[in-house]
Order: sequence, then C-alpha cells, then structure tokens
Amino acid sequence: MPVNKTRSRISEKSDKPRDTGYVLRRLWAYVYQYKLMLLAAILLTIIGNMLGLIGPMLSGYAIDAIQPGKGRVDFQTVFFYAGLMIVFYIFSSILSYLLSVLMIRLSQKLVWRMREDVFGRLVDLPVGYFDSHQVGDIISRISYDIDTVNTSLSTDLVQICASVITVAGSFIMMLVISPRLVLVMLITIPMSLLYTRYMAKKVRPLFRTRSAKLGQLNGFVEEMVSGQKTIKAYAAEDAIMDRFNALNNETAEAYYRAEYYGSMTGPTVNFINNLSLSLITVFGAVLYLFNKMTLGNISSFVQYSRRFSGPINEAANIISELQSAAAAAERVFKLIDEAPEPPDKEGAFELCELNGDVKIEGVSFGYLPDRVIIKNLFLHARPGSLTAIVGPTGAGKTTIINLLMRFYDVWDGGIYLDGMETRELTRSSLRKAYAMVLQDTWLFEGSIFDNIAYGKENATMEEVVAAAKMAGIHSFIKRLPQGYNTILNEDGLNISKGQKQLLTIARAMLLDAKMLILDEATSNVDTRTEIKIQQAMRRLMEKKTCFVIAHRLSTIKGADNILVVDQGDIVEQGTHEELMNKKGFYYRLYMSQFE
Repeated sequence: MPVNKTRSRISEKSDKPRDTGYVLRRLWAYVYQYKLMLLAAILLTIIGNMLGLIGPMLSGYAIDAIQPGKGRVDFQTVFFYAGLMIVFYIFSSILSYLLSVLMIRLSQKLVWRMREDVFGRLVDLPVGYFDSHQVGDIISRISYDIDTVNTSLSTDLVQICASVITVAGSFIMMLVISPRLVLVMLITIPMSLLYTRYMAKKVRPLFRTRSAKLGQLNGFVEEMVSGQKTIKAYAAEDAIMDRFNALNNETAEAYYRAEYYGSMTGPTVNFINNLSLSLITVFGAVLYLFNKMTLGNISSFVQYSRRFSGPINEAANIISELQSAAAAAERVFKLIDEAPEPPDKEGAFELCELNGDVKIEGVSFGYLPDRVIIKNLFLHARPGSLTAIVGPTGAGKTTIINLLMRFYDVWDGGIYLDGMETRELTRSSLRKAYAMVLQDTWLFEGSIFDNIAYGKENATMEEVVAAAKMAGIHSFIKRLPQGYNTILNEDGLNISKGQKQLLTIARAMLLDAKMLILDEATSNVDTRTEIKIQQAMRRLMEKKTCFVIAHRLSTIKGADNILVVDQGDIVEQGTHEELMNKKGFYYRLYMSQFE
C-alpha cells in the first residue's frame, strides 16, 4: 500500500504547472543535439540581418546627395548607393531563404526526436497510466501538440532570432546617427516591454487551458466514434450531442479567451510604436532646423526606428503562437516525464526453464490507495492444471490476471512461479511465459499472416497455418481472395468479431508458452464455433498451466480448480462437482444461467 501512496504523490506533483523557463530549457536540450545546424542558422541570421540593416544607412547617404534649395543632385552618388542597397538586399533575401529552409529542416529533426521520445515513453509506461488517461488526449499530445511546437520552431523561432538582431543592430545605428533622438524612445520602449511581459504572464495559462480542453474533446470524440453502434442501439444520440456540445462550448470558450487576450498585445504595442514614430518625427524636425541633423540622417533614423519597433511589434503579434507552443510543449514534456514502469529489481532472474507451478500467497491489492480489490488471496495452480476464475462483474477476476502478469505489483503477500517470487524475475521473461487471449481483441493493419505470427519471431507459414487450423479459422482464411496475405484494415473492421477472436486465439496457439491466460476468450463466438474452440483449447492446454476467466460456467466444468471470487474475496474453491455439492455461491451462480 505505501507504494501506491508514493505513486499518488508523484502523480499530484506532475500535475503542477511548469514555468516558461522549464519549457525553454527542455526545448534547448533538443535543439542542442543539432548544434552544428543551430550554429549555421545563427550565422545566417546574423549575416542576413546585418546586410539588411545597412540599407537604411545607404538610403540616408543617397538622400544627402540631394541638395535642397540649390537644385543640384549628385546622380552618380545616388545611383551608387541605390545599387549597393539592391545588392545588399538581394544577398539578405537569399540568406533569409536559406535560413528558412535550414530552420524547417532543423524543426523536422527536433519533432522527429520528440515524437520518438514520446512514443518510447508510451511504450515504457505502466498499464495503469492507460487505465486512467483517455486515448484521445494521448493522441492529441503526440499529434496536435507536437505539430504546434513544430510550427513555432520552424517560423516563430526564426522571427524571434531575427528580431533580436534587428533590434540590437537598429539601436546601435540610431545611437551612431543621433544619441539625442534615441532619448525620445526611452519613453516608449519600456512601455512596450512592460506591457508585453504583463500579457505573456496573463496569456500563458489560458493557452495551457486551451490545449487541455482540446485533449479532453479529442478523447471524448475518440470514445464516441468507437462506440457508434452502441450509441445508435440505445438511441442515445441526443444525450451524446448534449455532452459533446457542453465540451465543445468549453473548448471554444477556452480558445476564445486565449486568442482574445493574445490578439490584444499586437495592436497595443503597434499603437505605442506609432506614438514613438510621431515623437521622432517632431523632434527630428527640430534638430534639422538647428542643423543638428541632415535629411538623410532623419530618413535613416526613421527607417531604423521602424526596424527597431517592427520586430517588437511582430514579437507581440506572435506571442499568442509562442504561448500556444509553450503550452503544447508543456503537455508533451509532462507525458515524457511520466514515471515509467519501475525497472526490474537489480539482479532479477531471466526465466529459462519453466514448469508452470504458480502460487499466490496472502496477496492484497487495489488500484486506489483507499480501495482494496483483492484481499488476502491464496491460490496454488500446479503445472499443467486448469484454474478457472468465476464471479460476478467487478469481483476482481481480471485484477488477478493483471497481478499474475505484473501489470501491477501486489501490496502485500507474493506471487511465486516455480518457487521464485515474480518480483525477483524480469518482467519481460515473466510475460513471455504466458500466452494471452483477451476479451477485447487487438489486431493491427497488416496481413492475416502477420497478425497471427505477431507473438513469435520468424514464424513460418506452416506454423501459422497449423495454429489457424487448431483455432478453426483456417477454412475461412482460405476462402479470402489473398488467403493469409489478405490485409486487415484498421482494427480488423473487414472481418466479424468472432473471426477476430479466432485470429487472436490462433496467435496464442502459435506462441510456445508454458502458461496460458484466457479472459472470456470465447465471448464473441457462436455456440457451434465455441464447441470447436473448446476442442482446440484442450489440445492447446495440454502440459500448460492455464488460467481461464469465464462467465459461461458450462465451459469450465472440467477445470482442475475453480476459484469463485466475490468482492475481492475467494468465497469458494474446488472442482465443479465439489462446488455443486456444496450448493453455495457457485451453485446459485451456475443454476442462474440455466433457469
């Protein structure tokens, strides 16, 4: 039980919001892996923007070649500086194009690495994580959130880097032209910076909420799409639409609030910059009247002031995108930071030779710290025996299987395999010792051959055919146009539920395992097919330790031991005949199926 409390504390800690600095440090760790590309991008940014910054200065020189009042224009000087401006701007544009291509390539590499890390963490996460998180929300993080980060890295990051260089370069050039006129901007610059910082703090949590609401909406939609038949069967379309509309309204409201406050920043900063330009124009005219500045100086200064304030304005305009990307990255990193399945104990043993003797001694367990599901369970399954686990829904039958497979670790007591406590064994070797057929079938998009051979590396066609024959699915497969090479679409939707169940049974038959777990393995097949499967199962079960969860009690009459579970307690145990003679809980359960 203390283990679960610790996990609870870890979960609570991971739910706390991160700050922007944390997100930037994590992103920097990804960027640094491609430091040569980053260095090239920095050089291209510096050189390209510096070339662009020379233009306003050359423009001022060209204007000063015009002498107002004298009617003289030095066209040679004007054309010379105009030509230089064209050359510099062309080179600056070429470098900007190369920078954009480089940043797109860099962002692709970063996103590829990030997706790999996210998926790798998903593979390492314990089963309990998927029991407590919506599939749609997980998919939203690996697709939408990472795409948002990708867009920001490939475009917004370039703009921010260019803005920093442009602002710094423009400020230096303005100081060179007229330090007095720069004093005018000391009024408006702090206003822009303080307002932008204030809005950033206000907007960031709004975008975090927006991403979370989108994840919830995606999770709900994924669940409803997968359950369309059930929804229509119960004529629950109106109720589902009401729930969807409520979630959709919450998501739309979250989007509106984030975008509303995010969009306020750009126009406000733009107003401050225009105010700055007005002041520069007025005081520049005064300095010109006192011969402190030339027209060329004023023109250059105005252009530099626009270049100085323009990037600040752009940064304010893209602040909503940056905040969105930060919120998305935060959700991605939170998933990456989830505690993986605990590592195997140091010095854990690899299962090699296995007899299949299973003992459960005094085991207690629950999914939540304050709710015990299994209480002081004892069980001994001898090698080659068949143990059936029966009981009402929610009694704890599937929980026992989860503990046998170490999808969860027990609180108290221990589970022993051939005398070795399962926590002393590696999880991989323990799970490979079992072949498993679940009530919820899982097939992937691929050939029938690949789906059956999934659990056995380098399986031959002869082995796959033999397993299919044992499962009673061979004749159906041969009638298909491409036979065993027939491609199943997503989740095997082009075959029936019963046929999917038979394919998963064939997969388990192909796996050379000493132990077998069947969780309602025949629940999706008709009575005639079930009889054929039972015969095949008998052959499959030979010399294997088997655990069967069954609701149809007629299918487990021949079990060596029947475990009757009710509310986490083993209320009865014995063979079918022994339990029927007791006329207790099992007897009433059995008779209720035939009344």
